[in-house]
Amino acid sequence: MRIDFDPDQCDRGTFYRLLTATVVPRPIAWVSTTSAGGVDNLAPHSFFTISCVAPPVVQFTSVGRKDSLRNIEETGAFVVNLAPEPLFEAINATATDFPPGVSEFDAVGVVREASLRVKPPRVAASPVALECELHSTLLLGDSTVVFGRVVHAAVDEAVMDDGHPEVTGLRPLSRLGKNEWGTVGGLREIARIPYERWQGADGDGR
Repeated sequence: MRIDFDPDQCDRGTFYRLLTATVVPRPIAWVSTTSAGGVDNLAPHSFFTISCVAPPVVQFTSVGRKDSLRNIEETGAFVVNLAPEPLFEAINATATDFPPGVSEFDAVGVVREASLRVKPPRVAASPVALECELHSTLLLGDSTVVFGRVVHAAVDEAVMDDGHPEVTGLRPLSRLGKNEWGTVGGLREIARIPYERWQGADGDGR
């Protein structure tokens, strides 16, 4: 037997918890920005994905109007830093609602490094940084989707394997429901099946 939830009848918090416990695991964009006044901001956003490959565009959603969104609107730039397992506590700490004039880099003790193409700094200990220029934003209800064109990617050579970032080296975190976080855990590999090799595609199973 199923339990039915009508979003028009549920309060916002109830349906938010339902969605975030169901749409899992969610990769984390650890977004660094710089305000027009020069204050560096760093915050995790778990509504994050790829939007386009050519040109390369990534997106994250700001639920409400947070410092990351305001800074990007002011300056037109941000960095998506991969959120790795060894920085678990620091990533969680940068989700604290510090006042706009306080830099999470400084408050939490996260080491910066200069970006190559944009003003906001990268997280020095993150294995991958995607430097982005603002492409566009889309307002949806109480949230804003931010699209960023990736103008530069910096990857730690230690996580590269045959020219490709290797997931056990990246050790990315993900968000689950409630206060739960996910790690890579076990891995399974399977190749896609081309149609010409699909059982019965040519009538004789070849």
